[in-house]
Amino acid sequence: MFGRLMPKEGKFFDLFNEHAELIVEGGRQLVAMMTALNNGKDSVEACAAAIDKAETGADKITHETISQLHKTFITPLDRDEIHQLITRMDDILDLSQDVAQTVALYDIQRATPEAITLAEITLSCCERVKTAVNLLHSMDNAQAILATCREIDQFESDADRVMRGAMSKLFRDEPDVRQLIKFKAIYELLETITDRCEDVANVIEGIVLENS
Repeated sequence: MFGRLMPKEGKFFDLFNEHAELIVEGGRQLVAMMTALNNGKDSVEACAAAIDKAETGADKITHETISQLHKTFITPLDRDEIHQLITRMDDILDLSQDVAQTVALYDIQRATPEAITLAEITLSCCERVKTAVNLLHSMDNAQAILATCREIDQFESDADRVMRGAMSKLFRDEPDVRQLIKFKAIYELLETITDRCEDVANVIEGIVLENS
């Protein structure tokens, strides 16, 4: 009787999926923002507002997930795994918001080709995070999940390579120290988003290996 009264399962996978959708939206808006920097300031501000909205929505989902952990007696995954996954996912959008805020605070007026490329790699990572999270409800998807995590790892390596080249070019060719500082900050933030995506992939790999 007691067991039947305890809340079971919760809606964790639905919450993960909703959060992952917002992560992708943040990635899309970063690409749009980098492109818009070379086209028009109004579009940049609209992108920043969209990222803020996605980050706020993701925070609510994170809090709801943690609240569900306290309410749910039997969870579909280990409690620590659920907590790690949702907090690592939240880190991605926090950094996306950091990029948008840095663009505004540093009054960045243009985007380099390297910044646009890094934003595009970031979006690819975010899309793979969503794919892996969407598959997580069933361990029948274990091989597809692990393959997606390997793709995230590869994109993170690509971002490292692009950033190293971008930094080399920046220190070699940029005569304005202020511009150098601004672009260095943007490059580092964009690359760090791919690091956080890799963190999510590592958590997901651990979940799969533990449960499959």
